Amino acid sequence: MSGALLRLACMATVAAQAVLAPVPATAAPDPQRSVSQLLTDLQKQYRQAEQATETYNATAERLRRQQAEVTRLDGELARARLALQGSRTEAGRLARQQYQNSSDLSPYVRLLLARDPQHALDEGHVIGQLARERAETVARLTGSERRKDALARAARKALDTQLALAGRQKKERDAVRARVADVERLLASLTPGQLSAVARLEQQGVADAQQKLTDSGTLDDGRPPSTAGNRAVQYAMDQIGKPYQWGAQGPRSYDCSGLTSRAWDHAGTPIPRTSQEQWARLRRVPLTELRPGDLVIYFPEATHVAMYVGAGTVVQAPRTGEKVKLSPLASFPVLGAVRPDGTHETPPSA
Repeated sequence: MSGALLRLACMATVAAQAVLAPVPATAAPDPQRSVSQLLTDLQKQYRQAEQATETYNATAERLRRQQAEVTRLDGELARARLALQGSRTEAGRLARQQYQNSSDLSPYVRLLLARDPQHALDEGHVIGQLARERAETVARLTGSERRKDALARAARKALDTQLALAGRQKKERDAVRARVADVERLLASLTPGQLSAVARLEQQGVADAQQKLTDSGTLDDGRPPSTAGNRAVQYAMDQIGKPYQWGAQGPRSYDCSGLTSRAWDHAGTPIPRTSQEQWARLRRVPLTELRPGDLVIYFPEATHVAMYVGAGTVVQAPRTGEKVKLSPLASFPVLGAVRPDGTHETPPSA
């Protein structure tokens, strides 16, 4: 932990000068402030950065789905226009045929004047069939017109939504950059002694929370993972050492929910992209029933997530400046846990 803080501090001066969205400068901390106050400030900055990241991720996912919807509607609209063109061609052919076969005599008069009334009746049947075909063609033309118009309106609305989401994504990207810059500036303002003291205090807090969790008997390691859960854990473990990067889903870097969603996708069980959606949409399980592969959600707003691997340990992409690593389950305040798959199948023995 302290190593990560020190690495961040070394990079912070350069990073704060990087090309980022303009943000107000963060005032240097009061040298008289206690280490606990400094840690509180730093954790608050990290948490705000992660909240901004998850908001950005949610919008990015919505934008991806919206782009797919725009593509789908564009394809349907193209097909509807072709169908409309075919209906218009057919209607034109029937109109020309009607004009060429037009007569001033009504079908009743033609029947009276016919030399062979039965033949005339048979011919009338054919004429009636043609009339029904013309009516069906007109109905198809009308339906094609309406479908084309409806699809055109839907495509326009979908495109407007896509453009609005793209604009929102840009603003949220700038917000993430601003939050990350705040963290970097705060770290750059601390002395090496302050950084070491803050890191030690944070480690002690995590150790105390982990001990309390262990002493409570909450964690039970007698539950094996499901087959899919085992694959997800193996994938996540293989990513250890790769850097945290907000908005990233691999394979070179990850943010917290990017790691968990990609691991479960690799296991054949796609799950929502963000930690908040994972908390809202996946089946919740008590900590007493945790098994490897389950996801542990953190903070009241569900803005961080890690994957349980057993023995009171999670694998996670912690935060800016750190790498994917194993951590105590109580690294952050626990909100709860969710299970991406509902099976109880266990993996085959090695």
